[in-house]
Amino acid sequence: MPVLLGSIFCVVGLIMFFFPPKKINPLYGYRTPRSMKSQERWDFAQGYSAKLLIASGVIMLLSGMVFYVLKLEGSSSVIAFFILLFGCLGILIYKTESLLKKTFKDE
Repeated sequence: MPVLLGSIFCVVGLIMFFFPPKKINPLYGYRTPRSMKSQERWDFAQGYSAKLLIASGVIMLLSGMVFYVLKLEGSSSVIAFFILLFGCLGILIYKTESLLKKTFKDE
């Protein structure tokens, strides 16, 4: 499962990097209240989060290969997968929001 999800993260990250959403929209892109405050923030968040999404995908791909080599099965593989998934997503959101806050100095 991590290999499949890692592949999806990489593909989506590449799409977002090379074809970022041009305008703030409700459907496509990194959408948080902070990233949607202005077009400048939106553009910044799209590029940065796309890079982190690609990196997360690579981490998941490599972890999936390690799971396979170690023959991690059953509930331990499910627990490891969810820790990996939520860890990667949490780091992506935290780092993007932190950099938005630092770069744009919220009032």
